[in-house]
Amino acid sequence: MPTADPTPRELLPPDGLAHVIDSPEGPIYYLDVGSGEPLLLVSAWGPQPGSTAWLLYRDVLAVLAKSRRCIVVELTNYGHTGPVTFHEPAHDVCVRAVVRVLDHLGIERITAVGTSQGATTCLDLALQHTGRVERLVIGACHASTGGDPYLLAPFPGEVMRLQLESQADPGSRDKLERLLRGLWYDESLVTAELVDELMAFRAQRMDHWQATQDSVSVPHSNVVDLPRVTVPTLVIHGRFDRMVPFEQALMIMSYLPSADVVVLNECGHWPPMERPDAFASLVLDFLARTSPAA
Repeated sequence: MPTADPTPRELLPPDGLAHVIDSPEGPIYYLDVGSGEPLLLVSAWGPQPGSTAWLLYRDVLAVLAKSRRCIVVELTNYGHTGPVTFHEPAHDVCVRAVVRVLDHLGIERITAVGTSQGATTCLDLALQHTGRVERLVIGACHASTGGDPYLLAPFPGEVMRLQLESQADPGSRDKLERLLRGLWYDESLVTAELVDELMAFRAQRMDHWQATQDSVSVPHSNVVDLPRVTVPTLVIHGRFDRMVPFEQALMIMSYLPSADVVVLNECGHWPPMERPDAFASLVLDFLARTSPAA
């Protein structure tokens, strides 16, 4: 189980939770925490590199891993997975990484949980591997690679612009801080210690940054295919998400026949990090309500 430490939000888990498998596209990093029915979690878009699985899900795992075996896969080029250079929809690359971990662990069917890019990856997983995903918890996401049209909000959003500025100057501490303050509702999460650790993590993984710079994520719309996702689905979205506006949660719900939406107040683009107790409670309640035995 995760243990407390003096660092408010460290990027790396305690010893023994992290694992790496080899693949034709390089190493794939995942966490394996707890025991019980397996639950897949996929990490989120954000500082690249620097958006680690532990940073996003640390406090959620402290709850979910009491009753579930949590398999947490890091997105390609965001944490430890990669580096991979690609010319295709970015989510397709991430889906392959997730499937390789599931195959490595011998897991055929899974409930998939994701936030942001991790959520779109889970949607793509359900579309590309029908039958392997039995339930979905997603949110803070677009349905499609490259985004979906907004009805009200401007596109791209404020945080996307801040991320592009940070990516163009990865050695800038100021631009990283501005990105984090836009990414999260609670700016007190952006501590000097966390920024120090993120800067050091990025400096050690500039090959991941370069791979992303050399890659092209080809846009691909999933909107027309969404009604094919008929498994029970819960959409969890932050009220103050300045990357993906809440209207996207409503759009996704309108296309998914079995989806419910929950909006969390005082929450930005990373609900599992900013509202971990509420997020974990919602996941556990959803699993209980949609269990075959329920």
